[in-house]
Amino acid sequence: MKRDTQKFHVKVLSAPEAHIVYMTGELDLGTAELFQSAVEPLAAQEGVPLKLNMRELTYIDSTGIGIIVSLLKQRQASDGQITAQEVSPKIRRLFDMTGLSQFLNVEGGGG
Repeated sequence: MKRDTQKFHVKVLSAPEAHIVYMTGELDLGTAELFQSAVEPLAAQEGVPLKLNMRELTYIDSTGIGIIVSLLKQRQASDGQITAQEVSPKIRRLFDMTGLSQFLNVEGGGG
């Protein structure tokens, strides 16, 4: 069964001071490749902060969390951080339960 990739969108705003990745919809097994292909090249750029704006992210599964963990490991090698912005209480609770909050810089809360 083919997954509906229209339920997830990624928009990247790149500037010298930071890369901001805006996520909309559901990040899961069916949409993870789109997210991964958008953020991996950004994570590889040393010295430019990476920010994941989750204001419009409604769902994330273990596949999405696994990609974030992989990005954190990639950034850790170059002492770069990843910041999650506008994280909803539901997703923040998931990050807390999985221990991801300890490694991810979480800014502000979303709706």
